Order: sequence, then structure tokens, then C-alpha cells
Amino acid sequence: MSKKHLPLFVVVMLVVALAVPVAQAQDGEPFRVAVVMPSTVNDLAFSQSMYDALAAIQEERGEENFEFVYSENMFIVDDAATALRDYASEGYDLVIAHGSQYGASLAELAPDFPDTAFAWGTDINTYTDEGITNIFAYEARSEEGGFVQGVMGAMLSESGVIGIVGPIEAGDAKLYVDGYKAGVLYTNPDAEVIVNYIQSFSDLALAAAAAEAMLESDADVLTGTAQMVPGAIGQAQEVGALWFGTQSSQTSLAPEIVVANQVYDWTVVLEPIFENMANGVMGGEAYALTLENGGLVIDFNPDLELPEEVMAAAEEAIDAIVSGELVLVVDETGAGITVEEGEPMAEATEEAE
Repeated sequence: MSKKHLPLFVVVMLVVALAVPVAQAQDGEPFRVAVVMPSTVNDLAFSQSMYDALAAIQEERGEENFEFVYSENMFIVDDAATALRDYASEGYDLVIAHGSQYGASLAELAPDFPDTAFAWGTDINTYTDEGITNIFAYEARSEEGGFVQGVMGAMLSESGVIGIVGPIEAGDAKLYVDGYKAGVLYTNPDAEVIVNYIQSFSDLALAAAAAEAMLESDADVLTGTAQMVPGAIGQAQEVGALWFGTQSSQTSLAPEIVVANQVYDWTVVLEPIFENMANGVMGGEAYALTLENGGLVIDFNPDLELPEEVMAAAEEAIDAIVSGELVLVVDETGAGITVEEGEPMAEATEEAE
């Protein structure tokens, strides 16, 4: 192929196109991100999912182009608010408040830093109704993966009793709990689902006590969400009950009982935020992780050999949700999730056999 000089306008367009994904600050310095998290970056749950996403982006783009710092264990909202303001004052390009409890603090400080972009989740409120233009929002439609795992849990349970340890009845935690319960009952309407919200995201002892009570009530499959779940997993591990994880992979904690995990890939929402910022948009957009866009990934434990019909039902559920054949409707009153369209997964599996 002969070499030709490209027209100037083509060269300019190529430079711009290449600059957008790198998300580098205009002055040639690295693009700098700061994130405030409610728990530790190795919590095997919510905070780790964001840390892993930022680390993956940094590995892909190089430390010379992308830097990030974090404050962990910011469960006290006032402390988190101070950290967020400090990061904004230090000139970070994007400041992330990774926790739904931080929304009010972010809405208060964002107007003081119009040249800084902020993001928070899990929520969809960008505060544009209040005249704020530099806040992005993000959420995880965790009911989707919850439903898929509930289908598997119902098929794997021998007792027909399944336990769900929840933290506080809000945000992606409630979506996951409701989605998992819906998946169980969609597959086995006669199943008994025990749900206990322990009113804490971090109390390992309370999570352990809730799981123990469920196991004493004949539950042989458990799940839960938030950073307190290691307490529940420990109880399940002692008696050999199966476990389904969410937010991050929990397989390493108990590889002999963890069936699968719904893993959050926050790069799916971070990338469009970076692209918007490169184009001069500093907020006003909300994003979601879904099965369809790859932000929610069902990570199966390779060390557990699942029955073929269980794997087939899980894949069928994923395909049905992605295609829209199966619709999970969230009740606005908080009553739970109903399922519309499609056929029950268990019936479909029986027909296939």
C-alpha cells in the first residue's frame, strides 16, 4: 500500500477520536480520579467492584495517562463529605461518591466546584432539577442478575428453603434481594424464601446470626449483598450450604460452596462519563449496569460442576432478560418485583428435556 498524506481535517478528527478514550486532561497531565467508598477496597463487595474497575482502566491506559486515589471506610457521611470536598479542592478531574448515602453531600458541594465533575451511585438523580450541571449518576440493575441466580438457587435447593441476608432495604441491595426472590418463586412457586434485612451494611456478626437462623430453618441455599456478607458465608461454609454472591466475586472466600456471582463492571459507566467529559459535558447523565451492556456479569465458579439443566436455565434466563422476552417490573411502592412475558424457566427446561 502506498503512503499518502491525509488531509488536515482528517488528521484533526483522528487526534480527537484517539484523545477521547484516553480521558487525559487538556494540559497533558494524567486524568485524575478520586473516589470515596463506604468500606474497604478488598471487601469482596460494593467498594471492591469500583476499585477493580478503576484499576483495570489504569492498567489499560497506563499510569502516565490515568491516576486514581481513594478513601475507604467512609461509612460516616460527614467524614465522606469532608473527603469529597478535599479532593475537589485539590483539582481532581472527576470525584466519585461511591455510595447512595452521599447524594445530599454531593449536591451541596458540587456548585462550589463548577470545573470539577462529580459522580455518585447507586442512584439516577443528577440534580439537574436543582440547577446543578456537574453531577453524573449511576446504578446497577442488580435485580437482573439476582433473578438469574434465583433461578439457579431454586433448582439446586433440596429443601425448598432459601435464605437472603440483606443490609438496608434500599438501592441496588433491595433490587438484588427482590430480583433473587422473584427468580426463586418464578422457578419454584412453592419455595420458601426467608429475607432478613439486618439494617447494616458492615456488621459481620449480625449477618452471621441472620444466616445461622436461616440454616436452622432448613435453608440449604443462601445469598446476600453488601460488605457484611463474609459473616453469612462463614455460616454457610460450616454446614455446606450453597452461596450466591453479588457485586464482586466471592468465590475465593469459599470456593467449595459459592455457585456463582453477579459481578459489577463499573467500567461500563465510567467510560461514557470520561467520554462526556472529553467533550465538555460535566454532568447531567445517568447510567446503568445491565446484563445487556455487560455491566452485570454472571461469574460461574469453575470448581463446581453444576447440573446441565441448571446451567441451561441460567443461560436461558440471561437471554430472556437481554432480549426483552422476560421483563422484571419493579414495584414503585417497594413491594417487590413482578415478572411479565415469557415462560417459567423450569417449565421451559422440562420441555427441552
